[in-house]
Amino acid sequence: MPLLEIHDLHTSYGAIKALRGISFSVEQGQVVSLIGANGAGKSTTLNTISGLLKPSSGRVVFDGHDITGTRADRVTRSGLIQVPEGRQVIAPMSVYENLIIGAHKATQHADLDDIYARFPRLAERRDQRAGLLSGGEQQMLAVGRALMMHPRLLMLDEPSMGLAPLMVNEIFRIIGDIKAQGIPILLVEQNARKALQIADRAYVLDRGQIAHEGDAASLRADSSVLAAYLG
Repeated sequence: MPLLEIHDLHTSYGAIKALRGISFSVEQGQVVSLIGANGAGKSTTLNTISGLLKPSSGRVVFDGHDITGTRADRVTRSGLIQVPEGRQVIAPMSVYENLIIGAHKATQHADLDDIYARFPRLAERRDQRAGLLSGGEQQMLAVGRALMMHPRLLMLDEPSMGLAPLMVNEIFRIIGDIKAQGIPILLVEQNARKALQIADRAYVLDRGQIAHEGDAASLRADSSVLAAYLG
C-alpha cells in the first residue's frame, strides 16, 4: 500500500480552479517529483495535502488514513512534514531556537547532534539569528528543522529557489542523503533537470492537471517533456 495516495484532488481559490482532478501516490522510500511551470498547481498540491488549503473534492490518504481537510497541525503530528517555499525560518530567533521548535523532547539532544553533523554550517552559526543567514543556509535550517520532527514523509517546496548554482548542487546533495536514509520525499521543484535526476517517479503538472507521468528516467528521455521543461 502506498504511504501517500492522492485521489482526484480538486482545489480552488474562489472561482479559480487551481487543481483539476490530480491523482498520484508516493511509496515508501521513494522520491516523487512534481514539476511544471509557475502556476501549474505544484505548491497548491503540497498545501492541500498538508492541510493549509481545503480541497473542493477528492481524497488525501496517508498511511491508510483519510486525512482530507485535516488541520495542518494534526497532519504534521502524523509525520507528514512540509518545508515551505521561501524557507520561512523565524528570523529573530537563533539557529538553535529554530531547530528545537517541534523537536521530540526525548531525542532532542541526539537529534541536534545529528543535524549539526549533517549541516556543519548550522553548527558554526547555532547562536546566530536565522534572519542573518544566507539563502542557502536558511534552506539548510528549514530542512534541518523538518528532520528534527522525524518525518515519515518529507515534502519540499522549491528548495533550490533563489539559490546560487553551487548552493543548488549542495541542496540536492542533501536531498540525496535524505533519500539514502529511506525517508520518502515529495519534491516540488522548478529545476526540472535536477528534480528528474534525483527522483524515482515524476509527474508533470500543467494548469492543475497531470500532463505526463512515469518513472523519472523515462520522462528525462521524453522529447515532449524535454522541449517543454528542460530546454
